Amino acid sequence: MIWGRRALQHVKRFKRLPFQPEGLHRCMSAATQNLVVEMDGKSGVAVVKLNKPPVNSFNLEFLTEINILMEKLENDKSCRGLILTSNNNKIFSGGLDIMEMYNPQPDRLAEFWRTLQGMWLSLYGSRLATIAAINGHSPAGGCLTALSCDYRIMAPGFTIGLNETQLGIIPPFWFVESMINVTGQRQAEVCCQKGLMMTTEQAHSIGLVDDVVPGEAILERAHNEMKNWLKVPDFARQLTKRQIRKPTMDRLIAKRDEDIQNFVQFITKDSVQKAMGVYIDQLKNKAKK
Repeated sequence: MIWGRRALQHVKRFKRLPFQPEGLHRCMSAATQNLVVEMDGKSGVAVVKLNKPPVNSFNLEFLTEINILMEKLENDKSCRGLILTSNNNKIFSGGLDIMEMYNPQPDRLAEFWRTLQGMWLSLYGSRLATIAAINGHSPAGGCLTALSCDYRIMAPGFTIGLNETQLGIIPPFWFVESMINVTGQRQAEVCCQKGLMMTTEQAHSIGLVDDVVPGEAILERAHNEMKNWLKVPDFARQLTKRQIRKPTMDRLIAKRDEDIQNFVQFITKDSVQKAMGVYIDQLKNKAKK
């Protein structure tokens, strides 16, 4: 994984945190600025709660923290599973931080996108069994994060989807392929072109969500489902997952620099920046009401 100068500053800070789950046969907790980690050394399952108020939006620093944590979990031989959820029971993740893309500094914008690519690659290709416990709204990058997991459980009363086109943004091919690989070609075409935000029930009906349970029971359900995944020998499950997901990952790896260049060129267009400005004004007006 390649990180820029800003990201490396966060690496140094993160390494000082007391997160050392290796070999523990009890429950322990740790936290970074924007993540709450609960590691059960006995079961080998880590619960990671996104904890970046107000809506768990992904900026460069938050993505960097997630990437560093994923590397730690991947390297911890006692860790076998990851349950990803939110510390906010209304928002799983609001997606990418729009302020990273509005009037951006080109170097930071490129670094931001490369770090997002890294997050997706590490989660989508993780050796761990991964479950998204979606306990709140999950648009755009939040939906992508959930799609990257092996199994998705969602609480009712919320919405989820890749809604980029509604903001005048083209979803990258690896966003779309993540949706295709879960819902199938036709459903992904409709959802991505229209930028649909689906209710929990609608998402369940097309296979985007695997299970629906009340919010207060979502972590219990995730732990019970994780037991089923961990009954399978790790090596067999991991190699099967790699066989299925490798072609999609390889396409991004082969085009990673090109994808960054395309993103930077598109986002910095005057028309796109203008549309973002209008959207930001709408958000500000809504917040005043």
